[in-house]
Amino acid sequence: MPSPSPTPPAETFPAGTPAASQVFTTVLSQGPLTRLELARRAGLSAAAVTKAVRPLIESGYLVEDADAGTRPALGRPANLVRVDGGRALFIGLKLTGDEIIGVLTDLCCRILLARHVPLARRDPKAVLVSAAEVVLELLTGADGYGVRVVGLGIAASGDVDRVEGVVRYSPFLDWRDVPLAGLAGTITGLPVTVDNDVRALTVAEQWFGAGVGLSDFAVVTVGAGIGCGLVVHGRVVAGAHGVAGEIGHVTVDPNGPLCHCGNRGCVEAIAADPAILARIRETTGVEVADTAEAVELARGGDSGAREAYARAGEAIGRGIATVANLLGPERVLISGEGLAAYDLFAEQIRDAFTAAAFGSAAQCDVQTRPLPFEEWARGAAATAIQSFITAPN
Repeated sequence: MPSPSPTPPAETFPAGTPAASQVFTTVLSQGPLTRLELARRAGLSAAAVTKAVRPLIESGYLVEDADAGTRPALGRPANLVRVDGGRALFIGLKLTGDEIIGVLTDLCCRILLARHVPLARRDPKAVLVSAAEVVLELLTGADGYGVRVVGLGIAASGDVDRVEGVVRYSPFLDWRDVPLAGLAGTITGLPVTVDNDVRALTVAEQWFGAGVGLSDFAVVTVGAGIGCGLVVHGRVVAGAHGVAGEIGHVTVDPNGPLCHCGNRGCVEAIAADPAILARIRETTGVEVADTAEAVELARGGDSGAREAYARAGEAIGRGIATVANLLGPERVLISGEGLAAYDLFAEQIRDAFTAAAFGSAAQCDVQTRPLPFEEWARGAAATAIQSFITAPN
């Protein structure tokens, strides 16, 4: 099994207080900012900001630049505080049933390198071997930047306990109770964060994407499964037991098809790609091999295929309405590989959402957010960045 060379002791982030972490996170996601604006957005006093900023500047994580564009009528120009993205590097891995996607990012979660490695087997040992190969390749690529990789994030589908670093159950990998963080840390020598893939994607959207500055929003993913990540009062919701936002297993048709979770009529049992393919085969008799064939059939006007997508759209819309009714998010982002067929069910999503959303919940801003799998790996890197910044010293 390949293993990177021994690494020096892990670098720690110089934020000794929650205020320092908050200040840095605010600059990271919303900067560059003046100190005055930083204090306002972080909800801290100017003195608290000054105290928090000083060690971050001294250690090179923050940089303060004079900005002539902010010069008042009298006096010196205001200084902008920004993150030095090149100060540290991170690796993110997205595990699917078929491949591992790996990315090397900087501290601002900008992708510097990306790698795809196919998986011949899904057992934990085989996946860890392939993951170690990807990490080693990205570490080698990182050498050219002259900066250390200080964290590794791994994202997998299913029930993932981030606190314990354990994949409790991943249907696409067919894993149960795999202590992935510990195993990967032993192999790579890096601090490892393991999280659910949709939750990791939500972290990236909150800090670096379409959720920046929003207190309450959701990310709904459609494709091989139906996932949902939630941000409530500025925090990604993980749930008491590591499971939250599972709208894929909200029942929208009690008499609907059987879901792999054991219930009937779940959103996922109607709207996930395998469910759509099964419905098309059942109603048309056409043995569509994959989603590309299904989409082609539907766009060609086949009524059975179009009905399957319309039915999926209605289920997704009702699932999103459930989120809106329960939490009242400002925005819902729809993403995932299933967006390739969005034109086939967009109208049904909107209509079902509008019909099922209660009162002002229907004002929720529903947007599509097409993201390639590299962005899911970037989400894994975002969780590693988050862990690095917030880890107790």
